[in-house]
Amino acid sequence: MVASNAYIKLVPSSAKGDISTAEVKDLFQYFKEITAKTGKQVDWKYNEAAFPYELKEMEDGKGEWFYLKSANDRYNIILLGVDKETVHNEDGSEHEQTYIQITLPETSTYGDKGKANEFCRFLAKKLKGELHLFNGRIMYFYPRK
Repeated sequence: MVASNAYIKLVPSSAKGDISTAEVKDLFQYFKEITAKTGKQVDWKYNEAAFPYELKEMEDGKGEWFYLKSANDRYNIILLGVDKETVHNEDGSEHEQTYIQITLPETSTYGDKGKANEFCRFLAKKLKGELHLFNGRIMYFYPRK
C-alpha cells in the first residue's frame, strides 16, 4: 500500500482552536472506552475487534507525534501528529490553523485504512473540524454559514 495522509483541520468555527498530542491521546483512550462499553452491552469482546491498537510513543516524537500499533495480523500501524499551518483568508489576512495529521505508512494494511477512517471521523465530529480524507474528499463537521 502507498503511504497516504488524512487531516483534521481545526477551523475558526471548530469546537477548539488548538489541540495538543496529549489531548489527541486522551480522545484515543475515550474512543477505546466507548467501544468497550458497546461490547459490554452486546456481551462480546467488541473493543478487541473494533479498534485493536495500543498507543506507542518514541522519544524523538514526544509532544509532536505518536503511533498506534496493532498485534492483530490484519492490522499494523497508524501514525498521528499535531502541527500548525498558515492559512490565507479571502480578505488577504493570514492566521495560524492547527491540524491533526493521520498517516498510513507503506507497511499499513487496508484494515488500518478502514480503522483510521473510522477514528478520523470520530475525531472530526468530536472537535467539529474539517476532515480531509485519504482519498482527497472533504467532510465538514463544523457549523457552516
